[in-house]
Amino acid sequence: MLKVGHVVVRPGRKAGMDPVEIPVPEELETVPGIPMVSKDIDFYSREYPLVRQQVEHGADTEWAPSVGTPAMQKYHHEHQAVMEEFYPSMNRTGDLEPTGKPSGADVTQLIRDKAVEMGFLDVGFTDHDVRFIYQDRKEHVKYPNAICLALEQDFEETQTAPSMAAEHGHYGTYEVQAPMGLRMVDYILSLGYHAQLHGPSNHSAATIPMFVAAGLGQLGANGQLLTPHAGARCRLQIITTDAPVNFDEPIDYGFHAFCQVCQVCVNRCPGRALMREKIWWRGVEKNKLIYKRCRPVMSRYEGCAICMKVCPINKYGAKAVMEYYIETGQVLGKGTHDLEGYTLHDESTGKYATGYFGPGELPTFDADFFKIPNGTRENAALEELIEHIESRNDGLNKEEDDKALFDFRDRLRFILHGEVSDSTMF
Repeated sequence: MLKVGHVVVRPGRKAGMDPVEIPVPEELETVPGIPMVSKDIDFYSREYPLVRQQVEHGADTEWAPSVGTPAMQKYHHEHQAVMEEFYPSMNRTGDLEPTGKPSGADVTQLIRDKAVEMGFLDVGFTDHDVRFIYQDRKEHVKYPNAICLALEQDFEETQTAPSMAAEHGHYGTYEVQAPMGLRMVDYILSLGYHAQLHGPSNHSAATIPMFVAAGLGQLGANGQLLTPHAGARCRLQIITTDAPVNFDEPIDYGFHAFCQVCQVCVNRCPGRALMREKIWWRGVEKNKLIYKRCRPVMSRYEGCAICMKVCPINKYGAKAVMEYYIETGQVLGKGTHDLEGYTLHDESTGKYATGYFGPGELPTFDADFFKIPNGTRENAALEELIEHIESRNDGLNKEEDDKALFDFRDRLRFILHGEVSDSTMF
């Protein structure tokens, strides 16, 4: 049996449940939160500010819906229609004035209790670190304190991933979370303080650093926040506010070291998109995701989510996983079909891998599978124009060449003067 280094005590997963004690073995202890070099984070945020996915990868954001299954494409439009009803209200919350009179007293527990009463899995408080605000949202964020709200998506639906049921669990949670966040804003306004909602989908900053700082989890090898109750099976949302709150502290759940021992998500990723070893990236030590190997799988196979599904923390919870590791020195479920097995269903073209894959089995894809539009939407437009010119280098069809140039001009005008979607779907 391994020696216990410390015990983390967290509230029960629902109101009224007993607190949960999570033992962390001494050999898995690292640091609270995540290893970081603050001056390096300062440098990268100043010289290379973070850019939203919808902007940095705008080209494949437009491409992805076109390669999804017919059912996924249909659901894309349905989900978009639902969320478009919420985005205007969410984006205006920063301009709302309080409806109550502030007492001046600390309101941390009032907000925490209200969040749990509403059904959020967990809530934490921290400074809204400006270093993680997206470049085009810096003027949008108004208030200094971050209320981090995690809403759990359905376990049974998630365990069918990749599937339409899992995607309904995923995006269906957003459709519940958006109005919950708006109600939470109304509550904080009634206390006499400003409140600005960020997410789901239309986030103003990278959310995981704030959630880690608020003690709600640690970054996993799959690039997602691992929470003690639900692993990565949480949808994240932040409310910034000027309400007087006490900040929580980051916690060492043992996940940072455990992921290096476990490696199940790394081993089971269909696209081989997860790096086995940690690297230092923008001032943080982490397992880096290879975006171009992840995106094609997510887009073609109904959101994929296999790295979420096969994570032991998601499947069994941190308490059970850590207790088993202390008792045996082994990872609970590793090497079993119960944890690691998954089925790839038909994708839109019918030409790529399908079927069941158990432990040690992975699908294979040809090189064309991983060819996706790169960079911003402007980059994609220019690449298409260059492709047209190279395919017709004799210059004999002036009318066709002129049309390609005019199409490029019109598309560029639309990109530069149109709005970027709030959705991160696909």
